[in-house]
Amino acid sequence: MQFFIEVLVGGLLAGVMYSMVALGFVLIYKASGVFNFAQGSLVLFAALTYVSLVERGFSVVLALLATLATMLALALLIERVVLRPLVNRSPMTLFMATLGLSFIIEGLAQTLWGAQVHGLELGISDVPLDVFGVFVSKLDLAAAGIAAGLVGVLSVLFNRTRLGVALRAVADDQVASLAVGIRLERVWAAVWAAAGVVGLVAGLLWGARVGVQFSLSLIVLKALPVLIIGGFSSVAGTIVAGLLVGSSEKLAEVYLGPALGGGIESWFPYVLALLFLVVRPTGLFGEAVVERV
Repeated sequence: MQFFIEVLVGGLLAGVMYSMVALGFVLIYKASGVFNFAQGSLVLFAALTYVSLVERGFSVVLALLATLATMLALALLIERVVLRPLVNRSPMTLFMATLGLSFIIEGLAQTLWGAQVHGLELGISDVPLDVFGVFVSKLDLAAAGIAAGLVGVLSVLFNRTRLGVALRAVADDQVASLAVGIRLERVWAAVWAAAGVVGLVAGLLWGARVGVQFSLSLIVLKALPVLIIGGFSSVAGTIVAGLLVGSSEKLAEVYLGPALGGGIESWFPYVLALLFLVVRPTGLFGEAVVERV
């Protein structure tokens, strides 16, 4: 039982990390209906920028502030130059635009900072901590706490402020939002800025865990099952789905892996996602689309 609890807790904490990446997708999709495939590249760019500045002699605080400013500027630039001119285009056009954008961001990162692998230290050792007889990684615990704090801030921002009211209005009906005086470009800019901040936090946490390398952008693939299971428009669904994906993949690897030859952790979440697509296509918390015919 103790071993089962350790595996379960480790999976839950890993699921929080997946949710961090998926949050960036949800924020943008909820406001504009755009599936931003470039979110993984934003995570990579943030981590690579931070660690490169630290290696060049910047203090931790100054490097963090400079990276935050860079991510905000990059997110706003993407919204203004790339996506705003494509308003009212087909979803496939917008998806292809963000797909191309992901490669551009990766190329920009390589041009600015090089392609070498970096180690990233956040001052949190990745060593096991004994919690009531269960060993848990300190880094995973810290990441879970940071993620919970970020989700709390976003919840307050989008549920208790005028911006949040505007965001929910835009998500429900863009035409009606324009009719009551809501400026869509401001809402989109704010959401992209928030996605840039989420990308920074996710990039630092994932970079500290697996190292800062260009394969870090592929973490976007881990977010896809989370989005499908939780629903593309639900922040709460993203958190719940991340916990479900993280715990199920760890438990499946430990208890089903030996019978299936091992290595099922990498593909088991996609089996769950496929089942949800068949049984509940909108996900746990997603809203069904009702169209007048």
